[in-house]
Amino acid sequence: MKIIDMHVHANNTVPDPADLLAKMEAAGIYGACVFSNWPDRAQPELGSSFDDRLAEVKNWCKGHEDRLFPVMWIHPYEENIMENIRKAADAGISGFKIICTDFYVSETRSMDVISEIAKMDLPLFFHSGILWDGQVSSQYNRPIHWEALLDIVGLRFSMGHCSWPWIDECIALYGKFQDAHRLKNTAEMFFDLTPGTPKIYRRELLTKLYTIGYDVADNILYGSDADAEKYKTDWVKEWLALDNQILDDLKISPTDRQKLYHDNIFRFLGK
Repeated sequence: MKIIDMHVHANNTVPDPADLLAKMEAAGIYGACVFSNWPDRAQPELGSSFDDRLAEVKNWCKGHEDRLFPVMWIHPYEENIMENIRKAADAGISGFKIICTDFYVSETRSMDVISEIAKMDLPLFFHSGILWDGQVSSQYNRPIHWEALLDIVGLRFSMGHCSWPWIDECIALYGKFQDAHRLKNTAEMFFDLTPGTPKIYRRELLTKLYTIGYDVADNILYGSDADAEKYKTDWVKEWLALDNQILDDLKISPTDRQKLYHDNIFRFLGK
């Protein structure tokens, strides 16, 4: 089975896709979604400009577009954001990432940007749950705020880290989106299994996801949160082994594992 890691970070370094792929292969990973560096609007010291981020993340995937998929990290309050997201789409970006560092997802500017991305038929990767950034910011990232996206038709979005520690709230939010879809054309929500959940919570999360009774098998994605320039092979293998042991115990079928590790991310990307 070819495993796709949908959550890898580039950090304003010199791109080396061959090295990344070699380290991923050593961990049993075939491909990845690579996120650009921080927006300078969110992190002035660590971040970089829109054009620099776009060039960097494209170069991380250059020549390997069948295995590495560039994702542009944006901040809704960046200058010229509407013009720039269209430029990124024209440049072949595979999707966009947002972390609500200092704003709520439901703010008008944010919703306008999200609506435009939905019209482009590109996915949105969100951070959700507690945010380890040394700032008072987790208040913006409780999953219940994402109810605001219900009426953005055509939007596909993922909830990073399954919103830990609010995993119950995240699963309940999915149930609401699924129920609403019976009545109208709503946005589609995906779970991003990227660790955020400490290991002691991992079995609880996977058990709740797969046994709650909601139709979730087509909407769960695998991710590592590893860095592109120093992909931690042993760390990724350790998490995969833990997850697969839990999936074995839950008797998750090979078909549903194929969806988790490969098929769902391609549907999420619209490929």
